[in-house]
Amino acid sequence: MHVLITGGAGFIGSHLADAMVARGDAVVALDNLSTGRFENIAHLESHPRFQFVRETVTDETVMDKWVSACDVVVHLAAAVGVELVVKDPVLTLETNLGGAETVLRLARRYNKKVLLASTSEVYGKSADIPFREDGDRLMGPTSKSRWAYAESKAIDEFMGLAYHAQFGVPMIICRFFNTIGPRQTGNYGMVIPRFVQKALAGQPLPVHGDGTQSRCFCDVRDVVRAVLALIESPQAVGEIFNVGSQAEITIRALAERVLARTGSQSEIALIPYEQAYAKGFEDMRRRVPSIEKIKAAIGWEPTIELDQTLDDVIAYFR
Repeated sequence: MHVLITGGAGFIGSHLADAMVARGDAVVALDNLSTGRFENIAHLESHPRFQFVRETVTDETVMDKWVSACDVVVHLAAAVGVELVVKDPVLTLETNLGGAETVLRLARRYNKKVLLASTSEVYGKSADIPFREDGDRLMGPTSKSRWAYAESKAIDEFMGLAYHAQFGVPMIICRFFNTIGPRQTGNYGMVIPRFVQKALAGQPLPVHGDGTQSRCFCDVRDVVRAVLALIESPQAVGEIFNVGSQAEITIRALAERVLARTGSQSEIALIPYEQAYAKGFEDMRRRVPSIEKIKAAIGWEPTIELDQTLDDVIAYFR
């Protein structure tokens, strides 16, 4: 296939580019490097089936050229990370809404398949665990900028489904749950790279709140495997899929796990949410996906244990 990956120099995008080039696809990675990094794809630069384009996904003139020439668009470009969302909500909304709109409009023009990256954040504060793709969502108030990312990705989903229903655009939605692995940075609130870097430096590991909030972490290699299979599946078109692990761990326990696996003597520092982010910050207590739907569709489930991924991330930063 000829594939356009928006956000292709980002964490997930660069791993996806690796896998696609390795299996024989021709890949164009488009990224403005606002959160992505050229180092992530530098090793691919000389490959005959890879091309890097430093542009923004909201530039329709540029995007028209690359969408028209590809078979499928994997739309990963977005403003990501809780820290960035709280600090720059305007960028979050403009990038996430404008980028998806541009991709979908051009996919309609040229009849291209789109895989749209969404997020577990769209479930908001729902306590209906595990989260199912057809479950109700519970959002916080619009006065809390923390929810801007979740709502912008939900609107992206609505747009994608509308383009599919009204115009026949072949599209697939993936809701990613805390994807982790080498190349992920802690710059925008990503917890595992931040913990690992602090542990290796002998500095306190910052745990927000009381640390009893829990998450499920999924290795990026498992996520890439899911994306590749969904793109190839005719039954996936027009559908939403959770992509994540169901192995739940509290953030406090995660910090302790990182300390054990690095051999670090660092302490754990509990940081109030208001100090870490903003006054009145709201968080999800638990975030656990149901993966019944994707398992039934393509037979996918995670295979890589958390300890293996932690060891890989530790080796990466060392």
